[in-house]
Amino acid sequence: MSTKDQVREFLIARRAHVSPRQVGLPDLGGERRVPGLRREEVAMLAGVSVDYYTRLERGNIRGASESVLNAIARALRLNDVEREYLFDLARTAPAPVRREGAGSSVRTSVQRVLDHLAVPALVHNATQDIVAANPLGRALYAPHFDTGGRPNVARFVFLDPRARDYYVDWPLARRTTAAIMRLAAGRDPRNAELAALIGELTDRSPQFRADWAGHEVHSHRTGVKSFRHPGVGVVEVSFDVFEMPGEPGLQIVTYSVAPGTESADRFALLASWAATREAERAADPAAGAPADRGPVGGPVGGTDRASH
Repeated sequence: MSTKDQVREFLIARRAHVSPRQVGLPDLGGERRVPGLRREEVAMLAGVSVDYYTRLERGNIRGASESVLNAIARALRLNDVEREYLFDLARTAPAPVRREGAGSSVRTSVQRVLDHLAVPALVHNATQDIVAANPLGRALYAPHFDTGGRPNVARFVFLDPRARDYYVDWPLARRTTAAIMRLAAGRDPRNAELAALIGELTDRSPQFRADWAGHEVHSHRTGVKSFRHPGVGVVEVSFDVFEMPGEPGLQIVTYSVAPGTESADRFALLASWAATREAERAADPAAGAPADRGPVGGPVGGTDRASH
């Protein structure tokens, strides 16, 4: 029997032996379709989304954090031996298989195109990392690039307290990000990095758990966003998303403003702010923004992934 089969049969068997009354859930009467707890009830007791628990019960347990495994063990009332067995299964489970190199970087020629654009531009992939940007793009998304390492929009939105101020409508940004990730997960269920990101956010963010439980899906194509930029104030931008043929999973996103608007004036300030920022980075590379780390907006060749 494979490890995935062992995980599935063990978790199904354990929840079948726990009644709602044992864990303090109300017994609403009537005939239950499954013995013991339902998946939804285990997920609620463990504090994870139903989708995430379902993936774990199907055997995709590799990468689950210790806190998640402990929460499931408590929800299923596992004894010490059973808990140890669950941890052993998670440790020995095979890693999910994904396509190699999909959406991890851009060609040097693509970076040249980005650098010659007169508007902010980013390249992202399904795993929510920003894999490339031009100077204006780095300037517009400055708080994301000041996190250390390659910026990841989902981690910033759900885990960085600055996101509440940077996104004028933070709840909408959260729901949209979760909905984009759900669509990406449906398109590429074997993407191990995306699955790990979803698991991490499920574990660390109550807001992500709530938004993910909404089961919304969204395809980013065009629209309007409002940012409260730390250097120029509130700016309302139109965004457009362009697919990159031959580069599966990668998309170019450009940001523009209508001429003669207050946002256009602030975009002009953003260009000046970006030029000053670039000059400071060039003069003192050691003090450069974390955007210098990895291939984002610089030499290409990283191996991570991205989105928004």
